[in-house]
Amino acid sequence: MENFPVINLEKLNGEERGATMEKIKDACENWGFFELLNHGISHELMDAVERLTKEHYKKCMEQRFKQLMASKGLEGVQAEVHDMDWESTFHLRHLPYSNISEIPDLQDDYRKIMKEFAVKLEKLAEELLELLDENLGLEKGYLKKAVCGTKGPSFGTKVSNYPPCPKPELIKGLRAHTDAGGIILLFQDDKVSGLQLLKDGHWIDVPPMRHSIVINLGDQLEVITNGKYKSVLHRVIAQTDGNRMSIASFYNPGSDAVIYPAPALVEKEVDDEEKHHVYPKFVFDDYMKLYAGLKFQAKEPRFEAMRATGGLGPIPTA
Repeated sequence: MENFPVINLEKLNGEERGATMEKIKDACENWGFFELLNHGISHELMDAVERLTKEHYKKCMEQRFKQLMASKGLEGVQAEVHDMDWESTFHLRHLPYSNISEIPDLQDDYRKIMKEFAVKLEKLAEELLELLDENLGLEKGYLKKAVCGTKGPSFGTKVSNYPPCPKPELIKGLRAHTDAGGIILLFQDDKVSGLQLLKDGHWIDVPPMRHSIVINLGDQLEVITNGKYKSVLHRVIAQTDGNRMSIASFYNPGSDAVIYPAPALVEKEVDDEEKHHVYPKFVFDDYMKLYAGLKFQAKEPRFEAMRATGGLGPIPTA
């Protein structure tokens, strides 16, 4: 099996820029995932985020999770479970406004460090979108503008822990799905694995690497690139030992953003007489309402449902 794509962002600054951009392009077109090293977020900040996240889980979440799983009878489960995940989570919102001050049980130093981390991740997400603009032949800033809506993008973080599971063959840490939004930035445990993506019919491990940020593309980037880049099915396998930390930050369209294929990319498709392959045009919030009930199902019917309920007018072409 070919190697999972790992990109050293520092190489963008030297003579290897062309080769590095090509690696990013290949990862976007053929994997939907890649792992970043030397991404500009300090190791000290990442270490603090990891330490405080693990402390918070131990202090505030672990016992609650055990009680929840016991109440649902999952510890003694005998048959495969299809409607639950073996994960402990909470959510932070950063944009268009922050809710970090409202989340109960967070220590002040944890709130402060997660705010700081979110600012760095937002900057990294926007830098990556510009690199994707360049690789797609779009004007600089196109993708950021495409997801903005009237209040700018949405940006939030899902903080997860995947505790040891007595029956990992019967319950997933997180069932297979594609992500609904734009670009996802994941800071994952560097010791306990579990994240897998589907490529060419095979589940491939996303390797844990210290101080890396894993990037994956969501459904909205598939639409905006008119399928040139694809969102990819991924899942988390539960483990019998080891508690896996996962901090996934989602740089998504604003709720009222109108999402549609970039005209420059549609024109190329139309030239190839593939008009029927043009993705639909819709309001992001409408997609999210549909996604909420269909997250663990195939994405294609979601796109078709958006087309059927469209009514937002024709897709512009360049």
